[in-house]
This record gives sequence, C-alpha cells and structure tokens, in this order.
Amino acid sequence: MNLRPIGDKQKSEYNKLVTHIIQSWQWGEFRKSLQIPLLRYGVYRRNKLSKAFQLTLHKIPFTDQYVGYLPKGPSPDKELAKTLKQIGKEKNCAFIKIEPNVKASTVDRNFIISPKPLFTKYNFVLDLTKTEEDILKNMHPKTRYNIKVAQKHNVKVKERTDNEAFEIYLKLYFKTTQRQGYHGHNKDYHRKVWKTLKDAGMARLLIATYDNQPLTAWMLLNFKDTLYYPYGGSSRAHPKVMANNLVAWEAIKLGQRLKLKKFDMWGALGPNTNSQDPWYGFHRFKQGYGGKLVEYIGTYDLVFNWPVYWIFTLIDKLTPLKVFLLKLLRK
Repeated sequence: MNLRPIGDKQKSEYNKLVTHIIQSWQWGEFRKSLQIPLLRYGVYRRNKLSKAFQLTLHKIPFTDQYVGYLPKGPSPDKELAKTLKQIGKEKNCAFIKIEPNVKASTVDRNFIISPKPLFTKYNFVLDLTKTEEDILKNMHPKTRYNIKVAQKHNVKVKERTDNEAFEIYLKLYFKTTQRQGYHGHNKDYHRKVWKTLKDAGMARLLIATYDNQPLTAWMLLNFKDTLYYPYGGSSRAHPKVMANNLVAWEAIKLGQRLKLKKFDMWGALGPNTNSQDPWYGFHRFKQGYGGKLVEYIGTYDLVFNWPVYWIFTLIDKLTPLKVFLLKLLRK
C-alpha cells in the first residue's frame, strides 16, 4: 500500500472510485472556494490507484491543531486507519472524524464511536429504475392524495438554473430555517455550492408556484447514478395546495429523465421514530414516497491527542459553544 496526494490530472480516475457527491472532485472544489483546507489522497497497490478520498481540515481555536473531517468516504478498515494516522501526524490533527458511505463493514479497532455525528445514520433512498406507476403504488396513500391535490390546484413546478430562481431559493430556504429554528449554512455557502456544481452540470432547482407566488424551492444535485436532495425551503402561504408534495414528485420524475437510478433524500430518523422529535415532520414527509430506509455504519473518530479531543467533546455539550462547534465542522 502506498498513500499519495491526488493531482488535477487524476480527476476522472478519482471520481470513478468515490461513491457519494460529497466525495466528488467538484464538491471538493466547492469546499476549497470557501477557503477550507482540502486534501485529496489515493491509495495505490502495485502502482495502480485502488482507493481515493478527500477530507477537510478545521483549525481548533486556541491551539495549533486541527480536526480532520472525512464524510461519506470509504470503509473504516485497517487500511484506512493506517492512512489516516499518517495524514493526522503530517497535518497536526487532534483527531479525524469519519462518516463512511457504507451500510455495514468491519470497523478497525483504532476508530471509536463518535459522540458527535454530523450526518444522520439513516436515510431514505428511492429506486428510480421502477416505473412511475410502481413508484406511486409504493407511496403512502396520503402522499399520493396530496400530489393530486397540488395538481388539482394547478400548482406549477419548473426546473430552473437562472439567477432569479436561485434568489427565490435562498429566500425560501432562510425563511424555513428561521421558522423551524435550526442552523443552516450561510448564504456564501449556498452561493458557492450552487455556482460550483451548476457550472459542472450537477445542480438544478425545482420551484413550485401557486398563482404566480413561489411556495417551495429545492436544490437538487446529481453525481454518477444518484440524485440528491440536500437543501430546500418553503413558504407558509397556501399550505392547502400541497406544493411540497408536488415538488418531491417532480424531483423523482426529473431523476428518471436524467437516467439516474437512485434518489438520495439526505437523511432520516431511525426505524422507531418518536413523533415528538423535532425532525419527525421531515422524516414522515420523506417516508411517504416509499423509499428504502437505509442504515449506514455511523460516525467514528480516530484520535491522536486525547486531552484536546475530550476538551473538544466537552465543549460540544455546552450551549452556546455547542452551536460554535457545529459551525466549525460544517463550515
């Protein structure tokens, strides 16, 4: 095994090996546009690239050390532990957090279960290779009904990539974060992810309007055979026309037109959901479309400096410092 940095000439070869849009070359370029240190590596066997991944570095305040973050990467096996130990030592990391894009795997003993996941362990993934008729049959009856309600009210959903559409999306997104009381990414983040991936042909917007008023906007991303729904926003106006349901249905049909095989809905609660959970509404909405509830292996940390790690973990449990820590890693 030989660990080497990945260069621009290996972009195509790199993208063939990674399995999630967050590990794509284009996503890495977006992260670099935010002035976040990004590292790309390849593992070579017999001089042939066999594994590739990228991670970001985040400075820990009041120290000279960093947190490494490797989301949606390869399996946390002995080989990955060895390579990350090498990187952690070279880059002065207190620890590296990983959230592998795998459903089941042997976890090397050097990794510990992280007390702070950033991605959910569960997700709904819908099979886009089925016919529209079969997808509709698999939906919850209430979801099918709501789609028909939106169509009956003449809600219009359009695919757009123009600047005006993006500003509509931003407005609805931040209205939603304020209404729901959660901390979303800032405007600069959204502008740069949009520009980078749109220019690469990997991003588009779906906007639903009723009586010429924008009600819902989703940003959809695509990589390889998968359509992703990471971000969206909606208005509280005209809730009875069910614009959100129609946008989701049009997203499914868009994925099929793009000849994609899967619709990744970017996260969900677990199988035994609590109706009092603040994310229950999002979970139930996604569940209605009949996707498979997938369980990933979870979040792990590879620790190099235990005192700094435990202080970092303790701070995360305190408010408002908890919000600060979340922003540090998601920045």
